[in-house]
Amino acid sequence: MYSNSMKVDDPAVALNLKELSRTLAATSDAVLIEDFLRSLLTPSETADIAARWALVKALDNKIPQREIAAELGLSLCKITRGSRELKKPDSPFRKMLHIADTLKSS
Repeated sequence: MYSNSMKVDDPAVALNLKELSRTLAATSDAVLIEDFLRSLLTPSETADIAARWALVKALDNKIPQREIAAELGLSLCKITRGSRELKKPDSPFRKMLHIADTLKSS
């Protein structure tokens, strides 16, 4: 049923991602979530996710793409993809940035 060769369009991917998302959304324990992510992901994957979140914040702060690439060591392709996602109507990136901003304010 599960293997290292799951493809993006595999129904098991959607099922597991949905379950994981709901589980994370059900807790308000940020320490537990961070510990869980550090246990689930390799150090390299953890660093990659952190860099992608930093990318979204940098794009939102209107930092030039080449400066982001130099600072975060990300490809222009990843940065362009992030920029495109941020510009989408009803962007999940925008929603998460709003949540992060709300948390900073409280």
